[in-house]
Amino acid sequence: MEATNPAMSRLSVLAKHMMQPVDEASTAPQLSMQSCSAGDSAEYQRRLATDDDVVIVASLRTALTKAKRGGLKDTGAVDLMATVFKAVLERTGVEASAIGDIVVGSVLGPSSQRAIEARIASFFAGIPEEVPVRTVNRQCSSGLQAVADVAAAIRAGFYTVGLAAGVESMSSNPMAWDGSANERLAQFPKAQDCLLPMGVTSENVAAKFGVSRKTQDEFAVRSHRKAAAAQAAGKFKNEIVPVITKLIDPKTGAETAVVIDQDDGIRGDATVESLGTLKTIFKKDGSTTAGNSSQLTDGAGAALLMTRREALRRGLPILAIFRSFAAVGVDPAIMGVGPAAAIPAAVAQAGLTLDDIDVFELNEAFASQAFYSITKLGIDESKVNPNGGAIALGHPLGATGVRCVATLLHEMMRRGKSARFGVVSMCIGSGMGAAAVFETGGEVDALNNVRATTGPNGQLSRDAQL
Repeated sequence: MEATNPAMSRLSVLAKHMMQPVDEASTAPQLSMQSCSAGDSAEYQRRLATDDDVVIVASLRTALTKAKRGGLKDTGAVDLMATVFKAVLERTGVEASAIGDIVVGSVLGPSSQRAIEARIASFFAGIPEEVPVRTVNRQCSSGLQAVADVAAAIRAGFYTVGLAAGVESMSSNPMAWDGSANERLAQFPKAQDCLLPMGVTSENVAAKFGVSRKTQDEFAVRSHRKAAAAQAAGKFKNEIVPVITKLIDPKTGAETAVVIDQDDGIRGDATVESLGTLKTIFKKDGSTTAGNSSQLTDGAGAALLMTRREALRRGLPILAIFRSFAAVGVDPAIMGVGPAAAIPAAVAQAGLTLDDIDVFELNEAFASQAFYSITKLGIDESKVNPNGGAIALGHPLGATGVRCVATLLHEMMRRGKSARFGVVSMCIGSGMGAAAVFETGGEVDALNNVRATTGPNGQLSRDAQL
C-alpha cells in the first residue's frame, strides 16, 4: 500500500508487523490495508474533539430593516449593539465579567467614534468596566472578521471567553468617501479600481462572466421567495432578538414606542417581470438594478465564543465549532468574485472538500457575483442561502458576517445530523473575499463506518479487507 500521509505511513509500518505469517507455509488470508472508506469526510472524521476547540454557544441578531425607511431607522448603533450584547449573555447565563474581550465589526461609522460607541454599548448592556472592547473593519466581512479574531485569540490562550459582534446603521452613516483621493492613483490601476462604486464592479462581473440580467433577476426572486417562506414558517424567530425602540415621524417629530422583531425588506411577491421593469443604475444598458442587489440595511448581531472545556464546565450547549477562516485578495474591479477564491481556501484549511459542506451562507451583495461564485465552484444552489440572502434580507455591512453566522447555525441545528459542516462567505470592497467553516454535531467519530461481519475476523471494521 502506498502511504498518502504521515498517519498512514505509521499505520503501514504497524500493518507489516501484524501481517507477518505465523507459519511460512500458511495460506490463510492475511490482513491488508487501504485508505478509509467510511464515506464523506472520512479522514476528518478520525479527528477527535478536544477541550481546546473554539465553540460558539450563542449566536443572535436583530431584525434587519430598510435604511431610512424601516423599523430601526431611528435606532442608533449604541442601542443596536447593547441589545445583542445583553441578549447573548442572557441566553447563556454567562456572567459578563467572564468576557476576555469584545470585538465589533463596523464599516461606515467613524472609526474612533464607533469604537467609543461600542464601549458605551457594553455599559448599557451591564458589562463591567474591566471588560475591554475594540472594533474591526474589513469592509463587508467585518462581522465575520470579528468572529475570526475572537476565535484566534481564544486559540492563542489570550482569554477563554470572547464576544464577537457586528453593527451597521446605514440610516445614520451613509456610504461616502471622506476627503479627496490620492493624486497618484492614476499611476496604479489596481489602486484606482479600489474606488470603483460597488455597483460598477457588479456590472464588471456580469459582463466578464456572462451573467445576464434575466439570470440576476431570477436569482433575486428566488432569494425573496426563500426568505418569505422562512419568515412565514418562523425560522428566524430563535435567532432574532426583539429591539425595544421608537419610530419618529419625519413630519411631526412624534415618537411612537415599538418592538422590532421582523425583517422588513422581504418581498415574497417579487417576480422576474416586476424586477424587469427596474432601471439599471450603474451602467447604461447594464444589468445591475436595485432589485437584484442587496438592500441598504440597519441591524446588529453577536456571537459568544469560548473553549469547549469552558462550555462543558458551564453545561452550555455547543451550537458549532469554529474550524477555519480565510481572507484572500482578488482583482478590485471584479471584487464580487471574492467568495470563489475564499471558500476553497477556508474549506481546504479545515481539511475538507466542497462536497463536504452541507449549507452555505453566501452574502448576496449582488446577484451577479453570488451567481458567479456558486457556478464557478460548482456548488448545488439548493445548499446556498436556504432561507434567502441579502437581496431579500438586507446587507448591514458591519453586521452581515455575524448575521450570516446566526442564520447558518440555527439552520444547521434544525437539520440535525443531516448538516455537519457549514460555510459563511462574502465578497469585500476593494477586492477581497472571506470565508469561515463551522462544524455542528458529530464532531466525534460515532463509529458509523462499521458493519457486522461473519467469520473469525468479525471484529474488523469494513476498512479492513481480507
